Amino acid sequence: MYRRAFRAAFPATVPVLMGYLAIGMAFGLMLQAIGYNFIWAFFMSVTIYAGSGQYLGVELLGTAATLGSVALLTFIINFRHLVYGLSLLEKFKGMGIRKLYMIFSLTDETYALLSSARVPERVDPHTYYFAIAVLDHCYWIAGSVIGSVAGALLGFDTTGIDFAMTALFIVIAVDQWSAYREHLPALLGFGVTVVSLILLGADAMLIPALCAIVVILLLLRVRLDAQEETAQKEEV
Repeated sequence: MYRRAFRAAFPATVPVLMGYLAIGMAFGLMLQAIGYNFIWAFFMSVTIYAGSGQYLGVELLGTAATLGSVALLTFIINFRHLVYGLSLLEKFKGMGIRKLYMIFSLTDETYALLSSARVPERVDPHTYYFAIAVLDHCYWIAGSVIGSVAGALLGFDTTGIDFAMTALFIVIAVDQWSAYREHLPALLGFGVTVVSLILLGADAMLIPALCAIVVILLLLRVRLDAQEETAQKEEV
């Protein structure tokens, strides 16, 4: 059962594989540049597993930030994961002990795959979701360790390398746009984000924007679900 699920999940995770190797290596290089070797990269990726959070961690470690600052900034930057979880409650229902790992491993990219996943025939949906999460986690660990080792052996100028994370987000957004005929959620998210940025500024817009997007999508959930079902029937 697991073997079939992992074989089915691998093709769906190839875009994340390419992205995570790149941005994981970027993280490893940055961590190595401030004096933390591949062992640190490995255990941070195994236990923390938060791309943007780990990028932030490099800055916090490099500046010897206080524990309070670490807690506050980590909460702010990862607040969006609370939002993600609300939309996956049904998919995670009935997964048993695996649900704990699914909650832990819910990165932006894994969420994008799970939210649009179409489970192949003869594959258990819960095992398929679990396989996607495990594969993505392995890609991130591999990328961060490779980057750290490469940084130690070769030496790199890491200026601007953190843009790799932004680039991956753009690729995933384009893929999501292409995969769905209904673009209203994406347009709403873009519009709310721009308005929040204008009204509140870059430093204060994230949490209000996320909250507003969640409220709007919840209010429109019935309509959006009906449109998606109609689109799927037309494709069949």
